[in-house]
Amino acid sequence: MNMKRHGVALGIMAAGALLLTACGSDNNSGATGGTSNTTSTSAAPKVDCSGKKTLKASGSTAQKNAMDLFVAAYNTACDGADVNYTANGSGAGVTDFTGKVTDFAGSDSALNPTKGEPDKAAAACGSPAWDLPVVFGPITIVYNLKGVSDLALDASTAAKIFDGEIKTWNDPAIKALNPSATLPSTAINVVYRSDQSGTTDNFQQYLTSAGGWTKGAGKTFNGGVGSGASGNPAVATSLGQTDGGIAYVEWSFAQSSKLNIASIVTSKGGTPVKVSADSVGKAISSAAFKNPSGNDLSLDLSSIHKTTATGAYPLLLATYEIVCSKYADAATGKAVKAFLTTAINQGQAQLATNGYAPLPDSIKAKLTTAIDAIS
Repeated sequence: MNMKRHGVALGIMAAGALLLTACGSDNNSGATGGTSNTTSTSAAPKVDCSGKKTLKASGSTAQKNAMDLFVAAYNTACDGADVNYTANGSGAGVTDFTGKVTDFAGSDSALNPTKGEPDKAAAACGSPAWDLPVVFGPITIVYNLKGVSDLALDASTAAKIFDGEIKTWNDPAIKALNPSATLPSTAINVVYRSDQSGTTDNFQQYLTSAGGWTKGAGKTFNGGVGSGASGNPAVATSLGQTDGGIAYVEWSFAQSSKLNIASIVTSKGGTPVKVSADSVGKAISSAAFKNPSGNDLSLDLSSIHKTTATGAYPLLLATYEIVCSKYADAATGKAVKAFLTTAINQGQAQLATNGYAPLPDSIKAKLTTAIDAIS
């Protein structure tokens, strides 16, 4: 175990102890409220560590920090076990997996039937591939506007900003959502992801579901306005240098770059919702699956985007671990099962402090059933 991972592992154990000490507190989980919106602090299940020692995976950059935590937890649970994860983007991750380069993929979107991805994955696996939504992270709308530190937007207004219909910050639609703000006539400068991005896909899906966006979804930004930057760090840097700028990035990057984050007026209306582990947990708990009875857990994201749950933050990215349901090599299947079991249990401890949302019990239960079925 290298020293970096050793330090992360110690942090996970310490965070886990704090969570157990705080059991029953409103602050010990990603959500509050009913039983479907809680994060369990029960003892972690026993992990079978008899699989192959090193797994290879690639894909989503959005889940990279979460993967670091998961790998450290896995290394602690299974001494000497490791996952070599390359954060090369969701599209590349799927290509690597279907090309038999990796043991599983991380992707900000489920396998796309219109692109033949499920069939390609099944051919590579020799069995159906499953989409398992293990990492949930908020996407934030971030902005750089002098004199404005508190801003609310709804999906409809955001859609009109990102397709260029709304051009200045004092537009009546923005003013209506922010009656107490002094909004300047500064031109709006959109900054978008220029690379193939699952974040872009999820953001455009949200605008389509909840905001009347007509430009379509997909990993390429379709708004037709603004300037592009490759990757979340570059977008955050560009925004910080652009007065009047607006962009979309994962919460962790907004936090680390100290960017202003807009609150979201949801489909329910009322008080704008700020991003937090609690508000994200409430949205995740409202998620519906496209195939409720199976182990392929592809999400119906519109159920999150248009949630009417009180205090739920609707703009989320779900990162899937794409796995074979039955691996040709049994040792690989055992290792994938062990890694994912650890990820959804011990690996949850530090997620909230790294810009992700711990799994609510309702989602964790579905994942546990699917992971247990991997062979």
